[in-house]
Amino acid sequence: MPVTKAYAAQSATSPLAPWTLERRKPKPHDVEMEILYCGVCHSDLHFARNEWGMTIFPVVPGHEIVGRVTAVGDHVKKFKVGELAGVGCLVDSCRECDNCKEGLEQYCTQGAVMSYNSMERDGSGLTYGGYSKSIVTHEDFVLHVSEKLPLAAVAPLLCAGITTYSPLRHWKVGKGMKVGILGLGGLGHMGVKFAVSMGAEVTMLSHSPSKEADAKRLGAHKFVLTSDEMQAKNVAGYFDFILDTVSAPHDYNFYLGMLRTNGVMVCVGVPPAPTAVHAMSLIFYRHTLAGSLIGGIPETQEMLDYCAAHQITSDIELIRMEQINEAYERMLKGDVRYRFVIDMASL
Repeated sequence: MPVTKAYAAQSATSPLAPWTLERRKPKPHDVEMEILYCGVCHSDLHFARNEWGMTIFPVVPGHEIVGRVTAVGDHVKKFKVGELAGVGCLVDSCRECDNCKEGLEQYCTQGAVMSYNSMERDGSGLTYGGYSKSIVTHEDFVLHVSEKLPLAAVAPLLCAGITTYSPLRHWKVGKGMKVGILGLGGLGHMGVKFAVSMGAEVTMLSHSPSKEADAKRLGAHKFVLTSDEMQAKNVAGYFDFILDTVSAPHDYNFYLGMLRTNGVMVCVGVPPAPTAVHAMSLIFYRHTLAGSLIGGIPETQEMLDYCAAHQITSDIELIRMEQINEAYERMLKGDVRYRFVIDMASL
């Protein structure tokens, strides 16, 4: 089997370091890609350090993958050698359950196969992610990427982009709606860009006054400092929709109180511990608290096409592969605006 250079964590306490892994030769429906850029998601850090208790070591993280097609299987119809392509969080699913048939492969009832730390459905081994020089994936889970956008800034769209785009689309955010984006980070900055482009009035909700200037630069129409009691009071019952991107502990009830009648708050961040929600926060004014996980393959392709049409990309800081451990530490401190992307030419 072909070998490729990669960076892997060998244990929860070891830093990411050079490693060599085997990729399968392309099967009839496979696409082989040279990885040019790979975004760095906070979940990469969670898996590298086994913070969710589910990591299989060694682990090669990375699920925001863009590159160029280098080989295709004999039966591949969707891609040609030389084309730009992307691979996101998903590389397989059962294809047979109701969710898969509806293009919601992320909710596959038999368990979706993720880009890394998942077992292949055929039992051939473990998946390894984008912190590597190449990847081989079934054509149904490879995405077309536009030549019109800077490729490095496209990479985070494969996770941060679709994670925020999907709930905005599902709950039909658009003109005339008042939308709050809670948290300005890798997810939040994409939420602002998408909601603004969809025609909503967008307010950034943040406890950090230093985020106001950047929120406005990204297109937010308003800024509310949530630690200021008066500012928070002024938006009680104000929003039709709140996109909660925060992964740190916070009080859901506080933000549910900012929703109008029939308002919806959708969580895409994952706090480390359960959060108490009072029934009264939901019952009065018929509020909805919901969650959303990335997006299926059709919707992810829709999102990439939407970004190409509206010239939307992520704000990134390009790093070399050997800077990844430093990048993780900076990410924990919130010292990135707003997504690290690895230049795989440095590997």
